[in-house]
Amino acid sequence: MDKPSQIIGRHRQWRAIEHFLLGGDRDGPLRLGLVSGRRRTGKTQLLTAVCEALGGLYIACVQDEGDRAARRRFASALARHAGLGETVRGEPESWERLLRAALDTVTRLAPPGLPGVLVIDEFPYVMSNAPQLPSLIQHLYDDSQRGQAPGGRLILCGSALSVMHTLLSGTKPLRGRAMMDMRLNALDYREAARLWGLDDPEAALRVHACVGGIPGYRPLMTGGPVSADHFDTWVTDNLLAVDVSVFTRTEVDYLLREDPRITARALYYDILSAVAQGAHTPAKIGAAIGRDSNAVRYPIGVLESAGYLTRAQDLIRSRKPTLSVCDPIIRFDRLITAPHLGQLELGRAEQVWRAAAPTFRSNILGPHLEELARDWVHRFAPDELGRPLGFGTVGFGSVQDNAGRAKHDIDVIATENTRVHLIGEAKATLARRGLPDLERLDGIRDLLSREGHDTTDLIIALFSVTGFTPDLARTAASRADVVLVDLPRLYGIA
Repeated sequence: MDKPSQIIGRHRQWRAIEHFLLGGDRDGPLRLGLVSGRRRTGKTQLLTAVCEALGGLYIACVQDEGDRAARRRFASALARHAGLGETVRGEPESWERLLRAALDTVTRLAPPGLPGVLVIDEFPYVMSNAPQLPSLIQHLYDDSQRGQAPGGRLILCGSALSVMHTLLSGTKPLRGRAMMDMRLNALDYREAARLWGLDDPEAALRVHACVGGIPGYRPLMTGGPVSADHFDTWVTDNLLAVDVSVFTRTEVDYLLREDPRITARALYYDILSAVAQGAHTPAKIGAAIGRDSNAVRYPIGVLESAGYLTRAQDLIRSRKPTLSVCDPIIRFDRLITAPHLGQLELGRAEQVWRAAAPTFRSNILGPHLEELARDWVHRFAPDELGRPLGFGTVGFGSVQDNAGRAKHDIDVIATENTRVHLIGEAKATLARRGLPDLERLDGIRDLLSREGHDTTDLIIALFSVTGFTPDLARTAASRADVVLVDLPRLYGIA
């Protein structure tokens, strides 16, 4: 089963789905799989391609649709697949009969040697009015194991992550029955550049800082900026244009609506804004929005489980975890769009974007380069630096200089037990990185050694948007432990 060329990346996921669908006894009992992921990650593209390849049945559920209408839609899709026409007359069958009929039909109509495949997309939508569905699927699964129900492959898919993850938790009916539980994340930054057709790494970095690696944004926008010089126009024509579907305020509202737990959205907006602006603990978030820290713990947990906030730990010092906004389009909306919404509604996108330039560079582009630098160390550096087993745990850290009474933040650090394999600094400033930056990291290495960390094989990495000074380049060329990573190298086009 070859992956279609129009699907960028997703090699591992395609192999996992192929193994789920085609591995083992293709005429055996029912197999159950789950696919989840936030809105626009490409779940539908992936699963419709699977159905096309194997002659399966793909059924998309509709939000806010009544149970009777949902059963009628399901029955109509099944009738079309079976070649029985479009219209289903009379009262639609019960969900139990519909599910059995669908599995029986896809198994009977499957090409020779292939299993029947049924995909139910946006399963949480239909569950909202038919909460008995997981129990019905459990009974079908158990009956199939005993040879008393159809076999085939059933994939349940959804964007409401909390609902999808709950399906297999605790004492839920489907616990222990799913062979595949796949969470489809964003594309990595190199795949995202290919998705947008960007050969200019600076343009690719800026686009990724705004929308991340979400495939669904590409067909909704007026192309990607062919170079960094076209980036400003691309932003104002798309992300800051109130009348287009990818206007960030509209998009973020859709994202929050996907999770049924998020009802009082104003509180969640306030929390996301506070984190984007630098409040990284519950206490600081509560102080920023005028709430007690205990009052924000539940909504913070919701935003974490929904994939909009992430929690990370300093890898050197034992400190409280810090929270950050991990979805770029939410961060862009909270820092750029939300504070200037009134002006944007007056059509002043160009003026707003010019005024927001310092915020974009310091609060979005700078932190995003740090994230990509850590991703490069984790994902690409093992092969590109000849460390096939990787560098251990990659994150950020800090070290205390007691003699100098100063704390040094480390943008990129890779550790394994007491060994520190790599430290790095990533800066998106206009100035090139020079020898003082290397000297600072050399000093940090000495501090780490004095604190008892093993730094014998430590690599120092410097990441820069604007490149490096000649004296730093000469020094790095003479030292095997120093790596300079400019944007072409970061994007693998050097």
